[in-house]
This record gives sequence, C-alpha cells and structure tokens, in this order.
Amino acid sequence: MWLTWRAAMERALYGDNGFYLRERPSGHFRTSVGASPLFAEAILTVLMRLDEKLGRPEPLDLVDIGAGDGALSAGVLALAEPGLRKRLRVTAVDLSSRPAELPEAIAWSHTTPPAISGLVIANEWLDNIPFDVAEQTPDGPRLVLVDTETGDERLGPPPDEEDLRWMERWWPLRAVGQRAELGRSRCAAWAGVIGRLVHGQAIAIDYAHPVDNRPARGTLTGYRDGSVVAPIPDGTCDITAHVALDACAEAGERAGAISTTLSTQRDMLRSLGVTGTRPSLDLARTDPPAYLRALARASQEAELIDAEGLGAFGWLSQLR
Repeated sequence: MWLTWRAAMERALYGDNGFYLRERPSGHFRTSVGASPLFAEAILTVLMRLDEKLGRPEPLDLVDIGAGDGALSAGVLALAEPGLRKRLRVTAVDLSSRPAELPEAIAWSHTTPPAISGLVIANEWLDNIPFDVAEQTPDGPRLVLVDTETGDERLGPPPDEEDLRWMERWWPLRAVGQRAELGRSRCAAWAGVIGRLVHGQAIAIDYAHPVDNRPARGTLTGYRDGSVVAPIPDGTCDITAHVALDACAEAGERAGAISTTLSTQRDMLRSLGVTGTRPSLDLARTDPPAYLRALARASQEAELIDAEGLGAFGWLSQLR
C-alpha cells in the first residue's frame, strides 16, 4: 500500500495493533530514563525549583507525555520528599496499556490533561509524532510516498500550502534531491501541550537540529530490539526522526509561552548539578565503599551528559 510518510507512520505506530500500542520503548532503544535513576533525580530538581517559583501550589502537576512504562513518573515520585509527594498529582500519558507495576498514585491516561499547573516532561515524544517527507525536484518539492510493506519510495503530489510555508521558514530545500521532514505536525502537537499549561513549565527532550544545519536527506530511522533497522512502516519497528525544536519553540510561543530556552541535555543537566566528576582518590583510602558508590554515580552522570551520546539531546523549555 502506497501512503504518504505521515499516514504510513500513523498506521504503523498507532493504528490497529500498532507498534506503540503493544511495545514499550525500553525494549527497543536506550533512553536517559533507562540509563540511570539520576535522570529522574534531575527532573525532580527541576520540579522542586518550579514548585518554589509557583508558591508551592496544591496540587502540583507532573505530567509525563510519552511515558512508555512510566519509569520516569515512578522515579520522580519515589524520590520526592513526603511533603512534596503528598501534593503531587502525577499523570503518565501514553497510548499503550497501563503497566501492571506502576504505583497506584500515578494516573494513567491516553490523553494530556486539559489543564496543567506544574511541570510537563515530553521525553522522546515529539520524534514519534508522524510527519510527511518532501523531496526537491526540478519542478519543486514533492511529497514522498512509501510502500508500507517494503519501504520502497516514490514521489507523489506537491505539499499543501501550509507545509510549503513551513518549509520555507524552517527547512528550505536548495538543491534537487534534498529532503525535508515536515515538522508542522510536531509544532501543532507541542502548541497543544503549551495550550493546556495553565501555569508552569513544559520541557521537550529529543535529538534535534537547527534551521541553519538541517541534514540534507533527513534523519528517518527505524529501531527494533536495540538495533537500527530500515524504517519500514509495517508496524514491526519504531520509526523516528530528529525534531526541529526551534520551530516547535516558535509554535509554543504563539500558543502562549512567555519564556523559551533551547539548550542541550549536557548543558541543562550540568546546570542541575550532574557533572560526572570522579571522586577524589583520597576517599578511596579513607572510605572505600563510599568511593565505589561515588565512582558509580560519576559514571552514570557521565553517560547522561556525554556530548556524543545522551548529552546531545536537545532540551526545549518553555514557561507559561
């Protein structure tokens, strides 16, 4: 069946028996949440700072969009001190079924709450929002169609006017053969999150690229069982692509965000105290068990902020 990439992704990931209705991300690729509990600790620090800024409201929302198995929500809840834990209203948002081991205190929802006062975390969510692909031809941009069974491609009709305007602003094609991954659907999804934020902070975390350095052929990729595979939209693998977070930031501002920060996970986590600094060898002589614990923590921190790995994730943070 020949479909646009957006329709094919929607069907493969979220259609009847789609990949994300039956699979957990942790079974197919490594995330910051799975790499170390220190990631949840860092998110808790963000939440605590926001709580103070908001005047310690009751309840204080924590909304985890694209929650997967709910590990981030559960990790933050477990680490929170009792007073904060009592005020927290934690909602994990995912289209899959509720994990059996998820704490009862965490609400499980297929949709984002309509009114949020607190913190929204969308960790590796926008990269799975379906999108169309366009390729430049001598006659202008054309949508790329894909065979859902084989992954073969052919050119289809031109993009619509809204996508053409998005391309001109955020992913201009200058040479025949160049491709754009049309992120208007991701911008709309993020604007929807900001629109539900009554007051608080929303953070999107994903691999990203800026408008002045878009990849010439895009970043469309498949993952299955921990390995990169061909992105065939037949429902057997995750299909993902990096996100134009700068475009999403502007969409968030149009939806009401009043402050925007675009950074990397490395820089953001370092500002939260995640440095990867190894303990002093003096500690090894005076308290060997403490040294080993500190060394293990430093190793986990180093993985989270590795500039060639998880630290390269983009962080888009907006306030409302």
